[in-house]
Amino acid sequence: MIDSHCHLDHEPLLSDLSNVIKRSKNIGIKKLLTISTTLESFERIKKIINIDEMIYGTIGIHPHESDDQQITSDFIVEKLNQNPKIIGIGETGLDFFYNNSKKDKQISSFKNHIEASIKANVPVIIHSRNAEDETFDILNSYKDKNLKILMHCFTGSKKFAEKLLTLNSFFSASGIITFKNSIDLQETFKFLPFDKILIETDSPYLAPVPNRGKKNEPSFIDFTATKLAEIKYITKTELIKLTTNNFNKLFFS
Repeated sequence: MIDSHCHLDHEPLLSDLSNVIKRSKNIGIKKLLTISTTLESFERIKKIINIDEMIYGTIGIHPHESDDQQITSDFIVEKLNQNPKIIGIGETGLDFFYNNSKKDKQISSFKNHIEASIKANVPVIIHSRNAEDETFDILNSYKDKNLKILMHCFTGSKKFAEKLLTLNSFFSASGIITFKNSIDLQETFKFLPFDKILIETDSPYLAPVPNRGKKNEPSFIDFTATKLAEIKYITKTELIKLTTNNFNKLFFS
């Protein structure tokens, strides 16, 4: 089992990291991918990935931070090349729900991350909220570039998912699929192909039922895996095997 998206540099995970890792291993997690949101976050991640062989990291600026932090594609590629355990770019994307950064800054940052992904041939990890059309249009403009796309914590519409599949996108399910009000999202994941789905926690956020409202951690991914297996009408063992294979295919092939 692999947690394809967590934030180990955020509290309360960071100060309890040894126990977080131990609990992850106890439920069968083999890899943790801890995600960069700022340059300061990336500096913490560079240290965290050396704590245990199971931990990998990314380099990127969250769309909320793009007013204050802009990094070039060349800068991103340089940081990737300096460390083999930095295996992805992001999280990047567009968030027009909160608009914590100006739209033009978010779009510029997103394109820089995409272009780095193409140059380095590593996946770009995408956050998209209230920006389905804009996100797809930007990604589609690179459709001939063999871009490796991972839609993190996917909560978009089935129509959006159908369009993203034309770009060979992967989709990660978070604890949101366990929520009672996520029927439409569950139907979308029921529709998605087996070879395009991953699982994640986005911890310390979005704890799944029955821990909803608590601080999330990677070991809680077990509940998400159970629910996604139910949605896909397969055993949890089969679900874990296929999502693990999908992660390794996306990031290591």
